[in-house]
Amino acid sequence: MIPQPTDAHPAAATLLTQRSTARAADATAGVKNLQQLIQLRWTAVVGQVLTIELAHYTLALQIPVREMLMVVGCLALFNIASLLRLRIGRPVHNVELFLALLIDVSVLTVQLYLSGGTSNPFVFLYLLQITLGAVLLRGAYIWTIVAITIACFAALAEHHMPLALPLELDQGLSSLYTMGLLVCFVLNATLVMVFITRIHRNLRERDARLAAARRRRVEEEHIVRMGLLASGAAHELGTPLATLAVILGDWQHDKRLAANPSLREEIAEMQTQVQRCKSIVSGILLSAGETRGEASALTTVRSFVDALAHEWHSTRSLQQFDYVNGFGTDTPMVSDTTLKQMVFNVLDNARDASPGWVRLSVTRQDDALRIAVTDAGPGFASDMLARLGTPYQSSKNRPGGGLGLYLVLNVARTLGGNVTARNRPEGGAEVTIELPLAAIALPEKV
Repeated sequence: MIPQPTDAHPAAATLLTQRSTARAADATAGVKNLQQLIQLRWTAVVGQVLTIELAHYTLALQIPVREMLMVVGCLALFNIASLLRLRIGRPVHNVELFLALLIDVSVLTVQLYLSGGTSNPFVFLYLLQITLGAVLLRGAYIWTIVAITIACFAALAEHHMPLALPLELDQGLSSLYTMGLLVCFVLNATLVMVFITRIHRNLRERDARLAAARRRRVEEEHIVRMGLLASGAAHELGTPLATLAVILGDWQHDKRLAANPSLREEIAEMQTQVQRCKSIVSGILLSAGETRGEASALTTVRSFVDALAHEWHSTRSLQQFDYVNGFGTDTPMVSDTTLKQMVFNVLDNARDASPGWVRLSVTRQDDALRIAVTDAGPGFASDMLARLGTPYQSSKNRPGGGLGLYLVLNVARTLGGNVTARNRPEGGAEVTIELPLAAIALPEKV
């Protein structure tokens, strides 16, 4: 069991949650950014091979071809190792991206050392490495990359193998140096445009995941507050409900009241409703971890949904209720009040929208329990479907309404499932709850 944070340190627990969420989002974005670096490195491998061949065989420049091709080969091997590392599935953090950029800067420095140092027009590819570092890295890592590239540039100005490449700046594009500068500029501009755009998209996706995680945490805190309120209200309602049950029991045995058939039926109906209220109160307290003596019972999925459908139909007034249990091979489980109340919420909403007909269908799809509630009402408004599961989105114009589907969605999400809603072409709406059996069923004995 993972220890839960106590109420004594809510701020610390929230801070830990925020940090863990941020680290997870950064790690996911790091994987995608490493993929972009790998693609960029393959571009560098191909570009260096073509440039070396062009400089040596076409322009007849004296360069150490074998040594430079060996450096390209080492870069390709490192890229293959990076691909294998991605398949491990471990998260990628800033330090790994920093080391990858250092390798790229080192390879570029060695190639420039072998081909003229700062007199090589491709020396300005350092700017690409600085740009990538500024986008990918944070804090001290960025300035470390800047400092290393400046040091490499200064070192190349003093130490390098000569390159017979006359400047001839007055010759315009006829100058090999000017042409090299143009090619370097085109490379920088193109690669910055393509890869920085992709990296920014990865970072925006990371920010979106962080925002979604924060929103979900706020929703969960809202649920906790509502749960505390409901638990307190359930405690307060327990005594008056017990008093009403005693009074109704006395009335039932009163000979004067029992002689009146109409009053006798009304007393029986009131007793049924009081019992239903007590059941709801007990369910709320059970969900909050405060049982009122009702122990969970071992049952099966088919039996559970059968009892659920029977209980709901027997305590609600409805013209027609269609129930189909197509679950198939039964599976053991422990009856869960929270799960039952979740389905009741959906059924109650369907009955409110369609008092004439409601359908409950239970099926099994692979390893999931699928519960579909269908009605013949007016359906969902388009804006409600777009904001499914958002609190206080209700068409009933009732203060505090709109929490039913919100709670249903969050309970399902806690169990690893999901809730979907749609309007049927023939009219009415359908809400579908899908829950993994692993979250609700007992493991079968071997």
